[in-house]
Amino acid sequence: MNPADSKLYPDRPCLAVGAIVFKDGRVLLVRRGQPPAEGEWAIPGGSVEIGETLQQAAQRELLEETQIVIQAGEPCFIFDVIQTDTDGRVRFHYVVVDLLADYVEGYPLAGGDAADARWVSAEDLKGLALNAKTRDLLQRRFGFGA
Repeated sequence: MNPADSKLYPDRPCLAVGAIVFKDGRVLLVRRGQPPAEGEWAIPGGSVEIGETLQQAAQRELLEETQIVIQAGEPCFIFDVIQTDTDGRVRFHYVVVDLLADYVEGYPLAGGDAADARWVSAEDLKGLALNAKTRDLLQRRFGFGA
């Protein structure tokens, strides 16, 4: 692997996508199985591969992480994830583009970097170790879990 392509202690930010999918009044979330944000519940997604559009990356990542087939739409939220080590060096730096997506088919089954995947109601959000960016996005943009 090219050292410049490393996600750990990168030379430049890595581009990632997430897909916001609702079905029957619930949102699709995954519990992260890898750093950064390991153990937190968040919008499913992952890195964009060379030659992929944002939509293609979101569709591939959702299938890998959740076994859910989606039709990815337009971006609705963009944010940075920057994590430093105790020496102040940047350990991770992602620029994440969350896309709106329509559910097509499938039942949540964790795979890839996800430790768990499920449909979550607004009421269920209260008991989850929810990623702060995810909570903010769901509440402010969608009034979900407010």
